[in-house]
Amino acid sequence: MLHTDAVDGAEQKRTVTGDDRAPRSAVVVNPTKVTDLDEFRRTVDESLAAAGWPAPTWYETTAEDPGRGQTTQAVEAGAELVFACGGDGTVMACVTALAGTDVELAVLPQGTGNLLAANLGLSNDLAAGLEVAVERGRRRLDVGVVDDRCFAVMAGMGFDAQMLADTSETTKARIGWPAYVMGAAKHLRDRPMRVTIRIDGRPAMRRRARSVLVANVGRLQGGVRLLTEAEPDDGWLDVAVLTPRTLRHWLALGWALVRRQGSVPRMEVHRARKVVITSNRAQPRQLDGDLIAPGRTLTAEIKPESLWLCVPRPAHDPDLAYDADAAAQRGEKLVEEARRE
Repeated sequence: MLHTDAVDGAEQKRTVTGDDRAPRSAVVVNPTKVTDLDEFRRTVDESLAAAGWPAPTWYETTAEDPGRGQTTQAVEAGAELVFACGGDGTVMACVTALAGTDVELAVLPQGTGNLLAANLGLSNDLAAGLEVAVERGRRRLDVGVVDDRCFAVMAGMGFDAQMLADTSETTKARIGWPAYVMGAAKHLRDRPMRVTIRIDGRPAMRRRARSVLVANVGRLQGGVRLLTEAEPDDGWLDVAVLTPRTLRHWLALGWALVRRQGSVPRMEVHRARKVVITSNRAQPRQLDGDLIAPGRTLTAEIKPESLWLCVPRPAHDPDLAYDADAAAQRGEKLVEEARRE
């Protein structure tokens, strides 16, 4: 069954499955992100059983394989839905394995700053994440591809990746997303990179930039909306070129983003199906908030409508970033019922 919600003139398409049969599921979990893995597993198993689902199969990630291989194994074993339980790296690995298949992804965020969850209105609450999967609301999303790895939110080169590299895991665990501000402050005065940017084969643009971001959706950590036009299923990547050179430029850019009104100074935005960014020197790079190897080039290409994602329903916001409290309340009831049985 296909539902279309009109919001402020924008239409959002979402699917609610008409199949009443409970799907076969698998859980891909990063054990380092879960405080009590036994309790976590018991809660998931009991909640799904209470909803009439068969017992899921479990796969643990490793330092060598953050989830892609485990997800592939789950699909080959017949999983129709995969729960990704971990931080950005775990979710991105699952996205890479599931893109292009009909297997659904349900996110149970366990990290301190999961970008996909933040952008798509997915609660950090375990009960809410389980309820979202059980309700079977889902959305087909685009993904971006960089070096045979997929991203669902954002890829970047330069300042944004440097900020991630210098943000302490301990500080993130203690204070959450504001830790990124501390990481960013260390690099506000760094020299810009000289880049050429080629979009869809058109003539190259040359810029002195601090960061180049390639986005499927538009929110940063803390809910800051960087790109107002970025949609997760429009078939386009939004390319943001940030060119602040002084502390005053950074303050003006940040204030414009916080106010969310009018244009953002020192930022230009383009749309692309494929973009090639080349720097004059090796730069830190990131995919969905997870660092990848530094390099002089970042090539990103859109893979339209490639991923089935479980989302809360009904949906109210065109970019899916809305309050998930209702799903959390329903999920708490699901967990309570499971524990009583």
